[in-house]
Amino acid sequence: MTVWAASAQGAYPVGSTIAQPDLSRALPDATQGLVNQSFRMVLRPGLWSARFRLRLSNHFGDRPLQLRGMSLGLHQGGGALVPGTRVELPDQSLAAGACAWVPAVAWTALPATQQLMLGRSLAFSAWVDGASGPITWHAKAMATSYLSAPGDRRAAGSDSELGFPHSTTSTFFVDALDAWLPVGAQALVTLGDSLTDGTATTLNGHDRWPDVLQRELWAAGRQDVAVVNAGIGGNQVRGPDEATGPWRGGPAAIERLERDVLALSGVGTVFWLQGINDFSDNGQADAATVAKAMADAVKHLRAKGLRVLGATLPSALNSTRPGHGGALQDSRRQAFNAEVRRGSLFDEFADLDRALTDPHSGALQAAFNGDSTTGEPGDGVHPNRAGHAAMARCILESLR
Repeated sequence: MTVWAASAQGAYPVGSTIAQPDLSRALPDATQGLVNQSFRMVLRPGLWSARFRLRLSNHFGDRPLQLRGMSLGLHQGGGALVPGTRVELPDQSLAAGACAWVPAVAWTALPATQQLMLGRSLAFSAWVDGASGPITWHAKAMATSYLSAPGDRRAAGSDSELGFPHSTTSTFFVDALDAWLPVGAQALVTLGDSLTDGTATTLNGHDRWPDVLQRELWAAGRQDVAVVNAGIGGNQVRGPDEATGPWRGGPAAIERLERDVLALSGVGTVFWLQGINDFSDNGQADAATVAKAMADAVKHLRAKGLRVLGATLPSALNSTRPGHGGALQDSRRQAFNAEVRRGSLFDEFADLDRALTDPHSGALQAAFNGDSTTGEPGDGVHPNRAGHAAMARCILESLR
């Protein structure tokens, strides 16, 4: 069953990052990517097991990707692993445009009690043989991972962090993690844009609404549900009508359903929060068009046996974010919310508009408007960590 994901959205550096360090020394040429170089990607599973497998992705690559010295280990902190927890994985070669599941590995070094592992992270280490070419990535991981200097193949084989002088707030080459869990456990995939991907939440704070929802489920004794984040900052339901070149928000949601939802393991429920970018100046779609596209996709997901939940959209009125904030965009949002409230689009819905929008100003509530990573004023469209907690509380009610 899938217990973690980071949806592949494009080739580095196309995308929106949060607090990304300068990567010019680690990646001096994006067309060549990582060159004979180690990486250590930090993954935070929603549930734990003694058996895992990874899905690797070269979806946006232009040449075969050769990964060597692969391993999984328990993340200790920084770029370091807990000594004695590293388990080796077989070398992999992925053709351009391909993704593949790595054979599962048993992990006897972990505690038998899952309760002790909740909230801990794994680290996936490997080195690239030759030049990777364009790196398939998830730009906005909201968590730190690590890169060696170009030419350093040895760092991947060490528990130490000393071989990883460069950090990144993105995820490279890996887009899903499976765990072997008891019958009855299921994945809840959260499909969406930056409101799910976590813009304005806390870097390494794990306080996006899917993270908060996962902890609330743990607290309620629900260790049979893994909340899997399939949000991409800038993503749209339908995609830009006339995109020129790679779109920073990745493939449209309706185009990535197979890869980011249906091809994952053990998915029982999808929570779909999206539309605000379709209504922006980049999307310029009307509410009926977006609702129709979502309805068709929901029908497809239901035919596959999935329960599909959704939400109204909180306000972006008066936002300082380019493309958002105008009266026209807000009228589209309100029309879409009216369609959601009619109750025919989703099996159930959470009224996030009511939970986050100020009824007097029509804008995002002031208490939820701010950037929890930078400490800067909010942009009026992305809720801070308090806003994400309010979203999780509202969404939890829709699950019951």
